[in-house]
Amino acid sequence: MTATQNTRVLLAARPNGEPTEADFRIERAPLPVPGKGQVLLRNRWLSLDPYMRGRMNAGRSYVAPIEVGAVMEGGTVSEVVESLHPDLAPGELVLAEGGWQTHAVADGDSLRRKLDPGDLPLTTALGVYGMPGFTAYAGLREIGKPAPGETVVVAAASGPVGATVGQIAKLRGARVVGIAGGPRKVAHLRDDLGFDVALDHRADDFAAQLKAAVPDGIDVYFENVGGHVFDAVLPLLNEFARIPVCGLIAHYNDSAPPPGPDRLPQLMALALARRLTIRGFIVFDFNKLYPEFLREMGAWLRDGKVRYSEDIVEGLENAPQGLIGLLRGENFGKRLVRIA
Repeated sequence: MTATQNTRVLLAARPNGEPTEADFRIERAPLPVPGKGQVLLRNRWLSLDPYMRGRMNAGRSYVAPIEVGAVMEGGTVSEVVESLHPDLAPGELVLAEGGWQTHAVADGDSLRRKLDPGDLPLTTALGVYGMPGFTAYAGLREIGKPAPGETVVVAAASGPVGATVGQIAKLRGARVVGIAGGPRKVAHLRDDLGFDVALDHRADDFAAQLKAAVPDGIDVYFENVGGHVFDAVLPLLNEFARIPVCGLIAHYNDSAPPPGPDRLPQLMALALARRLTIRGFIVFDFNKLYPEFLREMGAWLRDGKVRYSEDIVEGLENAPQGLIGLLRGENFGKRLVRIA
């Protein structure tokens, strides 16, 4: 049956702390109409990612915030329904920024990646073979730069970025320690992904376990979390250690500065004494590497050298709760919404 309406999830209010379902609103609107050079898309899969929480806030960041009353933004696997672009035909599948809605209009020139349903699963284009995987690949290669035999520690290691970081580091010859929350995730890192050591950050003696797991110190710490995980990592960093700062999910719902004394002087003193490299990055900083990522990651996936897990939310109407749960760490692997 041909759809006649577009179902959309809007940002209804800016959250104060953890988002609630009241911060979102679902509405139905007429289908958007493509203009010259554009296509009408039917979104099949939606990616849920931690960065979306930051986009819900007002204020300056690396991209503009989502406005109240606007459609929530996000990556999608989408099918071309109608095309006014010479290089795109109805029925073709593309990687898009279709947002939290069933249909979207996009400029055809912006859709540079067509997807082959006969190759890798379509969902990988939103996970290990898409933005999260590329984030891991680029951040580790350009900032972490692990050498064979070095120790790499990665936080949120069962998520799509962390799991990919650890597996690439292993392929590069490093020793990998993964940190995750809960015994199921820890077992996955150790038994399924082949990490050398996997630790539960919820353990009462987590800091002591981490110290015992890195007798030669830490050369690369891939930061996805912040909080008490970073507190445990900091004193264990070696001279000239590298810290790619990808995310700080422990703080995304903060509505006030964390309690306690100002620790910035301690951090800066350690950065000086141990000559640390601490660099924040956004994935599009390294767009020049994207073709190489597609070639290398595609080969690893087809050869079974990199593995991944997915956590599926059924139905667009459940996307708000899916994001709320993601920010609580409830997901197991890459969280996706099956729209259609």
